[in-house]
Amino acid sequence: MTAPTSAPQLPFARPNALDIAPLLGLLRAKGPLARVTTPAGDPAWLVTAYEESRAILGDKRFGKAHPAPEDATKISSAAIQSGPSGSFEDEEREHARMRKVLAPAFSAPRMRRLGSRIEELTERCLDEMEQARAADPQAPVNLHEHLSFPLPVQVICELLGVPQSDRELLRDWSERIGMLDGGADGQRAMADFQAYMSRLAEEKRERPGQDVVTDILAVQAEDPTFTEDEMTRLAAGLLFAGHETTSTRIDFGTLFLLSDPARRDRFAADPEGLVHATVEEILRMSAPGGLGLLRYAREDVPVGGTTIARGDAVIIAINAANRDDAAFADPDAFDPARAANAHLAFGHGGHYCIGNALARTEMRIAFTALFRRFPGLRLSVDPHSLPEHSERLTGGVAEVPVEW
Repeated sequence: MTAPTSAPQLPFARPNALDIAPLLGLLRAKGPLARVTTPAGDPAWLVTAYEESRAILGDKRFGKAHPAPEDATKISSAAIQSGPSGSFEDEEREHARMRKVLAPAFSAPRMRRLGSRIEELTERCLDEMEQARAADPQAPVNLHEHLSFPLPVQVICELLGVPQSDRELLRDWSERIGMLDGGADGQRAMADFQAYMSRLAEEKRERPGQDVVTDILAVQAEDPTFTEDEMTRLAAGLLFAGHETTSTRIDFGTLFLLSDPARRDRFAADPEGLVHATVEEILRMSAPGGLGLLRYAREDVPVGGTTIARGDAVIIAINAANRDDAAFADPDAFDPARAANAHLAFGHGGHYCIGNALARTEMRIAFTALFRRFPGLRLSVDPHSLPEHSERLTGGVAEVPVEW
């Protein structure tokens, strides 16, 4: 399968991490859909407008499975989220089972109960930031290494029942499976990741805990169609998704808040009162990765005056939809006081991200604690000079150098 030679190839050039690729806005101005070439070289539809993005995400005529997986458009050679997944015939049943398994674990009440533990872990991360600063007062501290990365990893490890001592192993596997051109190395990392989860599952079968892996195993024991491969892939996917995008959004949120001293001062003066709206604006504005959410048409579907044929790949560019001026006033401005903020950062419809409450809880606690502890926090570099990881599925930056 080859894409038209005139179709632009993803990911598009992006001037800096805080802005979306300019080509996304140009394509949206021409219409809600555009033909593009994926990083793997295959054709796809790219959706850049808010209304059509929201509609497709809520439309059961689009799914993650494909009627002929061997012929499906590939997004990349990453080991995760690179092409179709699941059974075309049983997709709805499989999805319902997955939601049933995970809904209690990621419910808002459970997240509220987890809050005090996240606060404890956050304060520990900030202690380490202070220690790093004290050890070398002339050098900036990399907030990514001390807060943005370790906090979400520690939280998701605790939630799933993964030992904290294995954090660096997970980091290596996550980085490798998320590389767009990961190829064979990414597949080896995924195999190692799944083998690890299989060993962990065996331990949980013998010694169950109060964790998500134990919950998954309980469902598997009652459902013989829930295979070991499905179980380990689900657990590995949760570990990957549970920290990668949250880490990136804590980085981006810090960059947005610190890129304007007046904005930082307003937030630092009342972090508890402003954090909810600020986090929602960070979610809208931050754009992890240069691709989007992948769906395949289950039948011919008319969208925006164009028919998307059965089996066609559709990439919903959430970052572009969240900057659509038809849905948001002054969409490129970071405005925590935005009254209406129905962003699509966590998707929409039946596949709305089940971990949204966890991500929001972590972000609210992290930003409140960070600016309560360091109200004079400032960047050591121009935020627009930080390169974005365009080679990674979830994008992001490698460092957020700060001082105080």
